[in-house]
Amino acid sequence: MPYVLTVDQRASRRTPDRVADVLRDLNATVPAVLGFERTAGDEFQGVLAGPAEVVDVVLRLVRVGGWSIGVGAGPVQTPLPASTRAGAGPAFLSARRAVDAAKQRPTRLAVRGAVPVDAGDAQAVLSALAVVVERRSEQAWEAIALVDAGRTQAEAAGELGISRQAVGQRLAAGLWELERELRPTAARLLARAAGQAA
Repeated sequence: MPYVLTVDQRASRRTPDRVADVLRDLNATVPAVLGFERTAGDEFQGVLAGPAEVVDVVLRLVRVGGWSIGVGAGPVQTPLPASTRAGAGPAFLSARRAVDAAKQRPTRLAVRGAVPVDAGDAQAVLSALAVVVERRSEQAWEAIALVDAGRTQAEAAGELGISRQAVGQRLAAGLWELERELRPTAARLLARAAGQAA
């Protein structure tokens, strides 16, 4: 079942338009059911197939900062149109409600879905992940990027010119293990929010 993301640039009247750059990046790297498109002004939307992809995109947007992120979980009208802008159905309506709610939340993200209780749970876990990502240092990101790419901690240490213990400290400070545990939890809750058995 597809998931709809509606994303709005924060403080867009006071800052340069960043939508075009983000659309280029997401459409080049994220497999989408319907590609990310600008829907109006400083807002864009995309349709993703799976909850794990939703978690990935949400956390990427949180990391770069400056976005209000709404996730809609539920059915969409089929057959799907050629353009995201022409999409319709409950998940699109949920994503619209979610991005409006996100603007009022400290983490600037919200989830609305076919099963409200599970959508609330998914929102809570994604919000916790967002806090982890927002507070992570650049040094932690360097270590995490290498380990996520398949390097051992010893290999990452060699590339960074630091000790293996220092890599472990960066991973711990960046709450890397917690993120790895919470990502699949968030994905399962998104699936439930969409009305799917997880």
